Amino acid sequence: MSYKTILVHLDTSVRAHPRLETALQLAKRFDAYLIGLYAVFEPATRAFSVMAGSAGYYETQAAMRRERAGALERLFHAELKRAGVPGEWRAPHEAADRAVPHHARYADLVVAGQDDPGDPESYIGDGFRENLIMSAGRPVLLMPYTGFFASVGQSPMIAWDGGREAARAVHDALPLLKAAGRATIVTLDTHAGKAPSERYAGTEIAACIARHGVQVELVSGAIDTQASAGEVLLSRAADVGADLVVMGGYGHARLRELVLGGATRTFLESMTVPVLMSH
Repeated sequence: MSYKTILVHLDTSVRAHPRLETALQLAKRFDAYLIGLYAVFEPATRAFSVMAGSAGYYETQAAMRRERAGALERLFHAELKRAGVPGEWRAPHEAADRAVPHHARYADLVVAGQDDPGDPESYIGDGFRENLIMSAGRPVLLMPYTGFFASVGQSPMIAWDGGREAARAVHDALPLLKAAGRATIVTLDTHAGKAPSERYAGTEIAACIARHGVQVELVSGAIDTQASAGEVLLSRAADVGADLVVMGGYGHARLRELVLGGATRTFLESMTVPVLMSH
């Protein structure tokens, strides 16, 4: 298994270019075809038509978006040529929260960005990242909105709890794990008082990964009652010097409300390193 088709979501946010650089690095590493998918939040024009004096503002914003999109498309093609990576630019006309998951299903890996509360251009829609992880059916590599990442996946950390989503994430991340040649598996004891056989020790998944030629280190520990599992995992990532966290994306949709697991929510809001999530 390898990543032969990589899709990167691009928008008009300040982190679009760094995200493209990461996608290019991965495409180069895996000899993959790179799709640049341009999709942004588009407010309903009807909402502006009923507000006095807002039509001019909408037109100005739309013109600015078109100019930025054109510049980004030119940059995308220039960077493809510079890196020697095959690929294509796509700019579907449908709403971004539908277009990105749809196109993502035809890729081996999806690269997207964390929501940046300080940059309105990073807003795609309510629950966009959560919806992408839950509905794409493909692994999603989320890039933080802060920090510089010269490379991704040289020192991966796996957050393991024995669940279906975690197993899916590990196997979806195998190309990165094999390329790194090593990985740290972190398990957290959330079942204090139970017999060891009832805990997710991580030894079996460690053996499974090791058979792929990956050197594995297993780290386990208990959760402090004052910290959440997500906070502890973020701390462990810093402790082991991880430049990638691999974890399951937990959640389910009920009607229009998306309910996420605590660790998933913590990472989406507070990630400090790139995170590969699968559901």
